[in-house]
Amino acid sequence: MADLNGLYREGVVNLRDRMLPFWSRLKDEERGGFYSLVTDDLEVHKDADRGCILNSRILWFFSSAYRSLHEESALEDARHAFRYLKEVFWDHENGGLYWSVKADGTPLRTDKYCFCQAFGICALAAYAEAEDLNDALSIRDSQETEASMEALRLAYELFDLIESKMRDTEGYLEAFDRELNAIPNDVFSVKGVQASRTMNTALHLLEAYMELYRADGATRVKKRLFAILDIFLDRIYLRSKTRLGVYFDLDYRPLLDLYSYGHDIECAWIIDRALSLLGDYPREKELRVVTENLTAAVYRQAYLEDGNFGSLPIEAEKGVDKDVRVWWVQAEAVNGFLNGVQTAMENNDMKAVLRYAKAVGKVWAFISNELIDPRPEGEWFSEIRAGGFPDHTKNIVDEWKCPYHNGRMFMEFIRRLNPEEDEK
Repeated sequence: MADLNGLYREGVVNLRDRMLPFWSRLKDEERGGFYSLVTDDLEVHKDADRGCILNSRILWFFSSAYRSLHEESALEDARHAFRYLKEVFWDHENGGLYWSVKADGTPLRTDKYCFCQAFGICALAAYAEAEDLNDALSIRDSQETEASMEALRLAYELFDLIESKMRDTEGYLEAFDRELNAIPNDVFSVKGVQASRTMNTALHLLEAYMELYRADGATRVKKRLFAILDIFLDRIYLRSKTRLGVYFDLDYRPLLDLYSYGHDIECAWIIDRALSLLGDYPREKELRVVTENLTAAVYRQAYLEDGNFGSLPIEAEKGVDKDVRVWWVQAEAVNGFLNGVQTAMENNDMKAVLRYAKAVGKVWAFISNELIDPRPEGEWFSEIRAGGFPDHTKNIVDEWKCPYHNGRMFMEFIRRLNPEEDEK
């Protein structure tokens, strides 16, 4: 574990000195919100359309960074993102969050995806906690306390919308129109299939409800967290393959032979976090075995050492790896293997501790040397092609390229390796 001690400092420096300034520079002071497209040449496209997923993740990022670093500027940026979410992305007639708007704030794609509402909850709950922390640190202002209450109120509006409109007796559904009628799941349709249910939506609902439960502790949220964990255990986890299914029909039959390494390692550590947060999930022991198996399987099947570096492909279809290295997969590999280190320590399995600690160090070396953009005003490259070159056709910021996975990785360094520095 001694080899990992420096990661705490790396987390603080990268979060405070690199990521916070980069994303703060994208703030649109005139129209509100944040610019949503930065191409590989670092040009900011100010008139690009804006997606709710990106704005929600920006709100989550600044709120969570404030909780980790107590930087006042992060809270101010979170407030800016919060105002835009509630004023521009919110459908004040039918409820819920639009998928996208134009740069001038006009609704563009008014579909209501469960995935999108989940990230809204995640962001709003994190923002409410940030405002509560601000109050606890004696930076008092009645408007700030009111903001926390408003954020929680909106988070519960989304929670109630999801629970009343976006699920059936077997789990959660995906896509709805503006009036909340079910529609085909076009956003998460890949390789010729249209999924009625996805692992990714279930994962981020789990995370969103965790944030809401941590912020408020409501019993009704806890009950739904138990239900989602049951879905992972009974329907999404493919026991015979020791991996998660990705795309499903209504009856949870997998639609593709797809192994998503990044999602499996991400799910493993997030589920462990949920179990620790809840404390009394009736099937915890059974699910802990699953998360340990998921982590071990990704290490065995996907983790590839190359000289001084290590990395993960994004996925394998029909057993064949896709030969690119994607930014978010590497960030989640670090999170997942770091969680594996701590789980192995609790189990007194020193071989696993050393194995996963080495993997953390090597994937972090790959990130540091290949993915982090060395240009003074850069952030992370999106993909590294076979041969070790950044894919310069990919954007630095877009609808999906955001501060969520990599920002969260640095916050995990802070939380796990110097826990007293992170506010609960």
